[in-house]
Amino acid sequence: MDQKYYYRTLKELPLLFNIDLNNDKSSIFRKIDRFIGFDNGYIFYANPDSLQLKIFKSDNKNLKTNSIYKLSKEQKHFIFSEEGSVFDNKNEIIELLNLDTNSSFIISKLMINSTVFGIIILSKQEKNYYKSDDINILNVVSSILSYTIKDLELSDVFKMQLKALKEGIIEKNEAYKTIKEQNEKILEADKVKNEFLANISHELRTPLNSILGFADILSTELYGKLNQKQAEYIDDIKASGTHLLGMINEILDMSKIEANAMKIVKSTFWITRAIDEVANILMPLAKKKGITITKNIDEDFQIFADYQKIQQILYNLVSNAIKYSPENDNVEISVINAGDTYKIMVHDNGIGIDKKYHGKIFAKFVQLDSAYTKKESSTGLGLTITKELVELHEGKISLISEINNGSTFIVEIPF
Repeated sequence: MDQKYYYRTLKELPLLFNIDLNNDKSSIFRKIDRFIGFDNGYIFYANPDSLQLKIFKSDNKNLKTNSIYKLSKEQKHFIFSEEGSVFDNKNEIIELLNLDTNSSFIISKLMINSTVFGIIILSKQEKNYYKSDDINILNVVSSILSYTIKDLELSDVFKMQLKALKEGIIEKNEAYKTIKEQNEKILEADKVKNEFLANISHELRTPLNSILGFADILSTELYGKLNQKQAEYIDDIKASGTHLLGMINEILDMSKIEANAMKIVKSTFWITRAIDEVANILMPLAKKKGITITKNIDEDFQIFADYQKIQQILYNLVSNAIKYSPENDNVEISVINAGDTYKIMVHDNGIGIDKKYHGKIFAKFVQLDSAYTKKESSTGLGLTITKELVELHEGKISLISEINNGSTFIVEIPF
């Protein structure tokens, strides 16, 4: 690749943050075309055992949005293990996805916090078109686009929330036509709620994603080497930004639950897979405090549940256990097959919870008053969301804890 073109490409990367996907999702490929050439482009979302086609620009008329493609074990390894790759139309992934109209292909992962949620595939008619420089550029492009695409997904969820609220308002108007004053209060309350959610979604999340994206670019040292202090500051920006983004997402999750817009999509998977993935995601947080995450599982077994929701339940409980544990301690995750149900238990040796608060901690915006918890910022929604996700699976959550004797959260879900 021409060196001048390569550096011009890097300077234009910030343009990726200005994509408006709400009106035209295909505009994403017009932006990508400024950085790397292609004839056809595809964006797939990754599920535990399949790929789902979400956005594409192709002359293949047989392709349909939201088409599902089941993955073999080898294909899953290829999708989730490759940082970036160049290959031809003889590859089994290309045959699986029915993309064999071109000769040269390049693939890159879509990731947030080291978790793969999708892939980008570009193709050209010419043979041997893509080189190693193209992989480097596409990896950086996909790193930025990961936040934009996830933001689009949340925006779609937000639209679904608004629709659910509007339908609820219509039903109330039909049921209580004679209570005009009451209806006006309901409309006003919904208007305030909609404005609040819109403000959170647009004014906070969008610029925060840009901050995280630029921090990722700087950490790759594409614009120059960083000294130790600069690298530490960038890590602090990413850590603080990710924490704030998590708090914003908790508020949006809670609003989805209140609008009855939270749905579950069940599939069959091994319980250890969800536990191992969550443990890996939280390993940096645990290492920072010198905490060991221990998994106590007598035997692996399959469950039929919403994979992402089970992961979120585990993430909330284990991250809380790490947060409120003393340094250089241990957090234990246990799983028991109890016949008709299975139990997931998360135990820590932290500050514990007084019994008088056991009935309150699952309520919205509750934060226990202690010298230690005041040091930890949160929305007070984590356990509330966890309880709702467990109940969506027709399960229940309970707590065993005493002051200064640690805590054990027990999730019990029917098979």
